[in-house]
Amino acid sequence: MQQDSPAQSNAVTADQVSQFLRSHSHFFEQHASLLTEIYLPSPHGNGAISLAERQQLAQRDKIRVLEAMLAQMIESAQQNDATSSKVHDFSVQLISSHSFVDLQQLIAKTLQQDFGVTQSLVRLWVQPSNSALAQDDAFTKMESAFSDWAISLNQPFCGAKPDVAKDLLDADLTSFAFIPLYLVTGNSQASGVLILAAQDEQRFKAEMGTMYLSLIGELISAALARHI
Repeated sequence: MQQDSPAQSNAVTADQVSQFLRSHSHFFEQHASLLTEIYLPSPHGNGAISLAERQQLAQRDKIRVLEAMLAQMIESAQQNDATSSKVHDFSVQLISSHSFVDLQQLIAKTLQQDFGVTQSLVRLWVQPSNSALAQDDAFTKMESAFSDWAISLNQPFCGAKPDVAKDLLDADLTSFAFIPLYLVTGNSQASGVLILAAQDEQRFKAEMGTMYLSLIGELISAALARHI
């Protein structure tokens, strides 16, 4: 049976070195010269650099990553502030609308100008108390497959146009949001749907957040309920 040589049995493993340095935090303070005497491959090209330089590069890389993350967070916060301000202004205008027709015009105009929507559509399947409204396009009878699908939504649906909505809106639009509308207080079933569409295929993506879309749906639901 072959036995390890004394040199092999006394060899120090990388794990042992790592464990030693972790348990002796003052090692490099006591042997500061090693920081400049030990050379490692440069992470940014050919050649070698000292251990101290390698540590500086690692810290700089971490700082750059943190700076990029911070910049992204600031940009997102600024975008959210801008969106919140637009939603607030929209809610004030919704309250100020005087008729069902004015309300629909306001919804279409504001969504297009302030929220990057190319085309919007409101469809309702409740009976209006005002019989004159029954002929409005918003109460156009929808195919049962679409209305059943829309009623089943418990949050906005974003992404490509589903097959059940194939005949709605212009053919050149590429991204869509379907927002359930609840006009009857306490009713868990949607009373209609707000459809948003854009030519920009990135405007409404399947993985996007829907907090603001839900809020807009609630505001429009409350405004529509006042007039029907």
